[in-house]
Amino acid sequence: MKKIYATKMINTGGRTGEVHAPDHSIQFQVVQPGQKVPGATNPEQLFAAGFSSCFNSALSYVLSSKKLTNSSTVSATVSMYNLSTGPVPDVVLGVEIEGHIEGLALEEAQTLLEEAHTVCPYSRAVAGNIEVSVKAV
Repeated sequence: MKKIYATKMINTGGRTGEVHAPDHSIQFQVVQPGQKVPGATNPEQLFAAGFSSCFNSALSYVLSSKKLTNSSTVSATVSMYNLSTGPVPDVVLGVEIEGHIEGLALEEAQTLLEEAHTVCPYSRAVAGNIEVSVKAV
């Protein structure tokens, strides 16, 4: 396997700290999910941003492979689910992908989204580990 790209982020303080690139080209204050702190984010928002961007890129690839030039918009909603029955946290993630492809019927868009789901590196990384739904809107 040939590596074609690598990136690194550094966190201090966990969910109540900060995260940054080694060259400080990007830096965020990190807070607990649900907290509202101006300019801050949380790991789930970062995951949703990465997943929606990656998925839309995979969808663009699928569209271009079919000679389609329609524009698309993709959102990813990342949810946390508490499965704990005892004192130790047992939290899992779930992802809902919603995609819109300009000018296409929902059925055709759904087919293309499902194909993108098989191509997207994020989708493949989480396959079998968390629930991911894909829906044309």
